[in-house]
Amino acid sequence: MISQFFILSQRGDSIVFRDYRGEVPKGSAEIFFRKVKFWKDDGEGDAPPVFNADGVNYFHVKDAGLLFVATTRVNVSPSLVLELLRRIARVVKDYLGVLSEDALRKNFVLVYELLDQIITTSTEVLKSYVFNEPVVVDSSQLGPAGIFMAKRMPVTTITKSVVANERGGRKREEIFVDVIEKMSVTFSSSGYVLTSEIDGTIQLKSYLTGNPEIRLALNEEVGIGRGGESIYDYGRSLGSGAVILDDCNFHESVHLDSFDVDRTLTLVPTDGEFPVMNYRITQEFKPPFCINALIEEAGPFKAEVTIKVRADFPSSIIADKILVQIPLPTYTTRVSFELEPGTVGNTTNFTEANKRMEWGLKKIVGGSEHTLHAKLTFSQESHGNITKEAGPVSMTFTIPMFNASRLQVKYLHITKKSKSYNPYRWVRYVTHSNSYVARL
Repeated sequence: MISQFFILSQRGDSIVFRDYRGEVPKGSAEIFFRKVKFWKDDGEGDAPPVFNADGVNYFHVKDAGLLFVATTRVNVSPSLVLELLRRIARVVKDYLGVLSEDALRKNFVLVYELLDQIITTSTEVLKSYVFNEPVVVDSSQLGPAGIFMAKRMPVTTITKSVVANERGGRKREEIFVDVIEKMSVTFSSSGYVLTSEIDGTIQLKSYLTGNPEIRLALNEEVGIGRGGESIYDYGRSLGSGAVILDDCNFHESVHLDSFDVDRTLTLVPTDGEFPVMNYRITQEFKPPFCINALIEEAGPFKAEVTIKVRADFPSSIIADKILVQIPLPTYTTRVSFELEPGTVGNTTNFTEANKRMEWGLKKIVGGSEHTLHAKLTFSQESHGNITKEAGPVSMTFTIPMFNASRLQVKYLHITKKSKSYNPYRWVRYVTHSNSYVARL
């Protein structure tokens, strides 16, 4: 199916390279990286996950700053290859405990052994065929991204391998459950919600020996199907506080025997990370942020932009990694910014190459409102077409311990092997932006 597989660093260095068919030139990794690196210079934004160059199809996914790439000359399903690359990245992370350039270089023999057996893409099955032990990488070597994650969650989530014991030969019994939601919202120019959707996943990562049975209990008032009518015909009466899922699917290891009675998922988790349940919501929900943007002419060669961001969630919650962007008219030559008095940690930037204005906020506390003013200078008159040539405003963010759908894991029960058996349980929530835009 694929001709080559390779993993590149952020600098374009080839860390892992495997040629299966010998039909693609050896310099494909360099060609790929050069294409991806300079894609923006062509005015087309970031490189797409699939593209063709000189008769070679390139497929890639990015994880932890590393590029997982496959090439082929034949016509194959892009979604199939991209899913294979994601699963390879997940299996490598399961084995090494962390995805980083240093971890790959120290474990390249193990990674090549994994690639020889990777067609299964299952960590549990691979344990029967892969015999190399991973070299543990210290968490201090993860770099800025890893350090940031470690502050938000137990460090074992980031650096721990599912096949290696802790230092000293013991293995800490732990299980992590993450409710991850990616949100897509479109606002009108007046701030009203036009479209909204949530793509959610209940992700599980297990470090439990013996694979004991676990039970995940969700909200009792969970309805499945449009209009709250369950596609499974459970006949449940749902109140005003119900969580309505348009559709969902479950991992093959999940048993749904009691799901129609008390919304409980029963499964025997395998070692590694996998999605227990995926779901989608298009019913009305309250977005965490409201964006208002206004652009007005201030003269024949000038204009002013005002962007307001309001956090509509409790003050006990803090959003981070916020970036607001807005494309400007192609004849924009200069942008001067005006931040609120006393602002700390905010950044502003105007990218000349793609005429894009950026506003970065280190954090936003729930209930607060932030405003940015910018003055634009043009090389020609706009002739009243500014709103047609600028925007929309887009926003990316991460909100730990928050989910707009209100889907909850009420409890996580683990079958005890003995009275003293009491593994650590971690249930966390996080919301990311997927497509969060506001029209001008």
